[in-house]
Amino acid sequence: MPMALILLTAFSCKQVKKETEEVSEEMEEMVDEAKEMVEEVNVETINFQMEPKSGSTVTGDVTFTEENGVVKMKAMLTGLTEGEHAIHIHEKADCSSDDGKSTGGHWNPTGQPHGKWGAEEGYHRGDIGNFTADAEGNATVEFETDQWCIGCEDETKNIVGKAVIVHQGVDDFTSQPSGAAGARVSCTGIIQ
Repeated sequence: MPMALILLTAFSCKQVKKETEEVSEEMEEMVDEAKEMVEEVNVETINFQMEPKSGSTVTGDVTFTEENGVVKMKAMLTGLTEGEHAIHIHEKADCSSDDGKSTGGHWNPTGQPHGKWGAEEGYHRGDIGNFTADAEGNATVEFETDQWCIGCEDETKNIVGKAVIVHQGVDDFTSQPSGAAGARVSCTGIIQ
């Protein structure tokens, strides 16, 4: 009888240890899954104030939000003339010049011709397009893409270190290299 009790106790201990290890493994898997879910929901947001250029009064607020590999841009602008205007991302986050030209040309890391976003013939990663200001000179621009990122390692996608430029005129989507959109009337650098 004592030997049977010892065997039963040893078996029970081994069984409890095995069950504990199984529960521990399940908990580790659940923690790993939870970490993955948190990583998937990782949201990064950066916000900037637009400053007037070229003698304009155009100001505003621009927000970039990245979630699950998609960057959304929302620009709320004031001080515009009524009608259509172009908005682009330019290659340098340098708004120091009075005319905004210190930002360089359109951001074009893939070496494409200027064009309308998504055009088969090609387009710059900075070719956002045109928007319309109302009679009071206000406009909201919303844009989203998986071809941008905020601070990632891929220089063909990373918008940090670039600038947002609002133009006085309309982008014709054909004139090279910039769409003949006229003066740069507002600027902000995208700095993280």
